[in-house]
Amino acid sequence: METTKKQETVAKTECQQLKESGFSGFVTIRQLMNDIRLAPAQKGVYVILRKSSSTPVTFIANGTGGFFKGKNPNVKIEQLEKDFLPDAQILYIGKAGGASLKATLQSRLSQYMQFGQGLPIGHWGGRYIWQIQEARDLLVCWKPLVTEEPREVEKKMIAKFKETYGKRPFANLRN
Repeated sequence: METTKKQETVAKTECQQLKESGFSGFVTIRQLMNDIRLAPAQKGVYVILRKSSSTPVTFIANGTGGFFKGKNPNVKIEQLEKDFLPDAQILYIGKAGGASLKATLQSRLSQYMQFGQGLPIGHWGGRYIWQIQEARDLLVCWKPLVTEEPREVEKKMIAKFKETYGKRPFANLRN
């Protein structure tokens, strides 16, 4: 019982911290797939998260991710189970745009959503998400950035996550 309370406290803290640090949105993947205009057309960082760390997750062998350049995005369920952090609410941290990149949160999340719908889009990062059976019920939040570089903010967020959990978020395959 005590472990469950601890998990809920961590999950609430992650969501609260995101909100307190300027993240907004908190819409489901399903909502974003239906209306990508919910995301801002600005550079920034985004997070894919579970509504609660106690929400069960079921992995599927063949996810909905697209085969970009004919490459299979799926990994074995054993790999997903090994990388999954049941205490964490945050599953993936991503970025959009930067000094030399024209992408916006809206355009990058659009690519991510299209990839998750099986289209051959080059959004290989975060592909583990699409092997979660309940992927469309996951939440997406974002933080537009005016002066900060999205890649630097993303790296700091991943480093902070690693301090807490000992490894990267579930679907982040690199720092």
